[in-house]
Amino acid sequence: MNAEIIAVGTEMLLGEIVNTNAQYVAKLLARYGVPSYYQTVVGDNSQRLTETIQLAETRSDIIFLMGGLGPTLDDLTKQTLAEHLGLDLKTDAKAVAKLKAWQQQTQKKMPANNLAQAYYIDHGEVLSNQVGLAVGSFLSWENHHYFILPGPPRELIPMVDQAVEPRLAQLVGVQQVFASKMLRFFGIGESFIADQLQDLIAQQQNPTIATYIKDYEIGVRVTARASSKLTAAAILAPMVQEIKKRLADYYVGEGENRRLSDEVVDLLKARQLTVTAAESLTAGLFQATLASVAGASDVFPGGFVTYANQVKSELLGIAPEVIEQNGVVSAEIAQKMAQFAALKLKTNFGLGFTGVAGPDELEGQPVGTVFIALADQQQIIAVQEYHFSGQRNEIRNRAVEAGLKMLYDHLNNN
Repeated sequence: MNAEIIAVGTEMLLGEIVNTNAQYVAKLLARYGVPSYYQTVVGDNSQRLTETIQLAETRSDIIFLMGGLGPTLDDLTKQTLAEHLGLDLKTDAKAVAKLKAWQQQTQKKMPANNLAQAYYIDHGEVLSNQVGLAVGSFLSWENHHYFILPGPPRELIPMVDQAVEPRLAQLVGVQQVFASKMLRFFGIGESFIADQLQDLIAQQQNPTIATYIKDYEIGVRVTARASSKLTAAAILAPMVQEIKKRLADYYVGEGENRRLSDEVVDLLKARQLTVTAAESLTAGLFQATLASVAGASDVFPGGFVTYANQVKSELLGIAPEVIEQNGVVSAEIAQKMAQFAALKLKTNFGLGFTGVAGPDELEGQPVGTVFIALADQQQIIAVQEYHFSGQRNEIRNRAVEAGLKMLYDHLNNN
């Protein structure tokens, strides 16, 4: 039994997005020993998609179709496959209820074509979407097996992990149970992780190790197989602990869909501590990232965006001569921003962000130079100089993650 991967979307052909979904599914197939000899990207065109499916059916038993499940006119995957197989489309009642709940929450009129996201192919099995609105599905028909999955990775990945993997195991006759953990690391490159885990990767059999590039983090998935969940978990645990030990300085938690901000908010809540920030180059991005986590209001009362030097003086009380003497892009200013913010809002911690996001250098400092400080109301806890690469907003995002990591490390070590 072999498999083939078809990604649907003109945006991939135009180079507007990268087809990371194929990599994720290919690694899943490799874990189960399923050969996959072909990967195809096809645009949003029903005729060309039909031709691609027909070709895939001549050489593959399992066919993954990813993308084209949305509500717009160019989202044609389910419709095209159904027509090709001579099957009807049905509507999933749970998906419709979810769409109506979304409409009520957003107080927006729902166009009729939105209901297309609730369609699945007759005789198929609905795969619920835990993140978005478009359902996926699984269909076995005339000696072929089709997985029809959403295009956005944040929707596809949970669906693959929760719904696709068990069905794939059944298809290939794997009787074993799998246990898996995603370990997340920040401030380290994928190549460095591969070097540090080289011996473990070279010798891997059970459990297996795979690395993934996530948003400003690196993920390491460890997967074990056994005859029972308990045994699989027991096989998994020593490898997880060994990887954590080797990469302890960069570890930021477990979980496929968690972020460093989730970890920080949870730690602060558990210890009943609060944090604020004074931001220059990040212009409130750190605070917005914190506030994106449910329950952040328990630990984050508010903060400061002090983009201009005058505002640093007026809102935080930093003397103009101190800024002039040290330069705005300096450890000294980051420290004062952090501590004065904590004092002003009477929080347990304050973070200060100052630096050069670009596109031009500032005060002779090259683009990517960033100073981040962590303080409480009495003292400076840490200050760090960074030199980030990338475009303007990449630098800003990396600064936010570095600030979160600084606070995360302090909370874990104290």
